[in-house]
Amino acid sequence: MKSGTKILASVMVIILLIGGIIGFRYYEKLYGNNVKEEGFVLIPHSAGFESIMDSLAPHLQDAEQFKEVALDKNLNNFFKAGRYKIEKGASNTDLVNMIKAGNQTEDTFRIIDFGDVYQMVGRVSRKTELDSLRFAKDLDKIAQEKGYRDAEDLKKYFFIDTYNFFWTVTPQEFFDKFDGIYRDFWTAERIAKEKASGLTRNQIYALASIVYKESGGRPDEQKTIAGLYLNRYRKGMKLQSDPTVIYAINKESNFTTPIKRVLYKHLSHPSPYNTYANAGIPPGPICITDKNSVDAVLNAEKNSYIFMAADPDRPGLHRFTASDVEHEKNAKDYQRWLDSRDIR
Repeated sequence: MKSGTKILASVMVIILLIGGIIGFRYYEKLYGNNVKEEGFVLIPHSAGFESIMDSLAPHLQDAEQFKEVALDKNLNNFFKAGRYKIEKGASNTDLVNMIKAGNQTEDTFRIIDFGDVYQMVGRVSRKTELDSLRFAKDLDKIAQEKGYRDAEDLKKYFFIDTYNFFWTVTPQEFFDKFDGIYRDFWTAERIAKEKASGLTRNQIYALASIVYKESGGRPDEQKTIAGLYLNRYRKGMKLQSDPTVIYAINKESNFTTPIKRVLYKHLSHPSPYNTYANAGIPPGPICITDKNSVDAVLNAEKNSYIFMAADPDRPGLHRFTASDVEHEKNAKDYQRWLDSRDIR
């Protein structure tokens, strides 16, 4: 009797041990770390289960084990497109749940002083599921629905800054973000200043883009520069801003003609944006600008300046004057500085 009890007890111990081992392995299969290499995977809307596996496999310690869990949890039928971060310590269950729930990780995108909206689209689309052509066409449609010609007329809605987006962002979602930022920016106070300026909003953005380019984006002199150009405009003088000449030439070459130095031959280039050839404010902004530059126009410094020249003694800054004689001297100083560095 005692012998039989001992045998039974031994069998029970063995069964428990085997059960424990099986249970531990099952737990490890579901909840143990299965990531060998961190990184990101992109899962498009058109993906199939095998393509998802192909994307994940390089990051996994045991791809077959993940596949078993994924199929058990029906990942082959239910998943969401996105850009997913694969982190050390993540289990098969963590990864499956992340993809099924669509818990993707945002990417950052820096909007700079792009010459036109299509330049921006070409860059931003590298971080989205859609190609640049589709993205541009959709933005064109959005612009037309708002009464504009095309996406280029949406330039004023975008501000220089760093933004976060999901890889799956649609052009409508992308624009809606900036539409909201644009509406928030134009507070009652700014609208009152806009009306007091006597300028249209389009003129404000066009001047702001010139201010941004002339200042190199530095806020130090932006209100001074804005005041200078408003003086020229209100006196009926041509603005004569070099960045507008550069933009006019670059725009026609699809921004493939870099110009380091504006020469006399460039000044007569035929374009409504060329402020040496045309009086008044250009028909639109010459680049995507920042909030500071728009505010600089709305809060322009009251001064008597009508000339400015880059200051070779203070790179990035300028010499301002109301005297054409003094300006001629300042301009020659800068030309000599360019020549000394063989900048053509």
